[in-house]
Amino acid sequence: MTAGLETLRPGVDPDRPVHIIFVGAGAVGCFYASRLHYPSHNLHVSLVARSNYKELADHGVHLQTHTFGDYTFHPHAVFPSVAEAARARPSSGWDYIIVTTKALPDRSDDSALIAPLVGPRSCIVLIQNGVGVEQPHRARFPANPIVSAVTVISAVQTSPGSIRQNRWTRIHLGPYSNSASFDLASNDGSSNDKPRFPRGDDTTGAVTLSEEPSPPTPSSLNPSLSPLPIDTKTLQTLGAHHATLLSDWWTRLGGIRDAHATQDELALQSLRWHKLCINAAFNPSAVLAGGRGNADMISDPELRRHIEGVMNEVWEAAPKVLAAHGGDGSGKVFPPPGAAEPERILKSTERNVGSKPSMLLDWEAGRPLEVEVILGNPVRIARARGIEMPRLQSLYALVRSAMQMRERGEKEKGKL
Repeated sequence: MTAGLETLRPGVDPDRPVHIIFVGAGAVGCFYASRLHYPSHNLHVSLVARSNYKELADHGVHLQTHTFGDYTFHPHAVFPSVAEAARARPSSGWDYIIVTTKALPDRSDDSALIAPLVGPRSCIVLIQNGVGVEQPHRARFPANPIVSAVTVISAVQTSPGSIRQNRWTRIHLGPYSNSASFDLASNDGSSNDKPRFPRGDDTTGAVTLSEEPSPPTPSSLNPSLSPLPIDTKTLQTLGAHHATLLSDWWTRLGGIRDAHATQDELALQSLRWHKLCINAAFNPSAVLAGGRGNADMISDPELRRHIEGVMNEVWEAAPKVLAAHGGDGSGKVFPPPGAAEPERILKSTERNVGSKPSMLLDWEAGRPLEVEVILGNPVRIARARGIEMPRLQSLYALVRSAMQMRERGEKEKGKL
């Protein structure tokens, strides 16, 4: 249980310091952190930064925002690593650990990365793309509340420590107990192989993959946690409570008018699948199409037909997937209320001239791609429920192969 924080109520400031740490100091993390740091209201936000650590530690974060004007955000503390943040842990522990890194489960285990920060009173908040991002955290931290978050924001880090927010500030938060749980099939996409489970090193965050997994226990993964698991209903109640508190702070103090909390776990997962309609269609297609932006792609009739086909495939699979966790398959769980349908999204995209999806920007910069959470996980989750997604599976196979070939070429160049 997270003793102490359950007594907090929305609309009422905490009566003791609440310590919040963001793991990931990119554009999204720095923006939302800056709207949550209010020491006069007992909210203290710190950052774990890597490449931009020195700039943030010396000068803070400079923000140019469409919504709030220009300002500088000075965090409570900035750390160069999780290990340093763990050593400087507040006496009461970290109340909220907010993860805003790119979700790359094929490269690292985020749950292992944050393990040194997590205590028995910690709430884990995941502001990441894709689906299935919560499950490694639930397996590693069975007694901690988890808040899952979906964002719609256009923000970029123009230089180390400088953030520009262009459009939107929307964030939806909700509880997570186990609604996106699924058996992790092997990375080759075959459902006939033995499942492979990420097993992290709590100190280094390194990941090994075991062919013969043993279920993690609270005491073995994090000795500070209670040895007794918490029932699903309690986890949902605690997660919903924390989502409501965060939404209140971001709205009442941070001025983000479209920070919304839901008590319904499936409703939040529905929002994740709706965002997936966009990300799974545009992100990999931009890479495979040779670097074309969103509006440019849909100006091409064949590419527009392809993108619409991918969006419709996700749209049709989502209610069936969610029905396996309590929905009735009638569409009441998906789409979310007021959600734009594929054709409306395409029409809106026509005006978004010059925009490039994040996966394309990562590809052009030579960075790893979020291929597993945006493509691989939804394919595996659907397949585990007897649903095939052939368009998504093709994109997954092609983009993953492109990544492998690029890395192989880089290794060969390094040997010359």
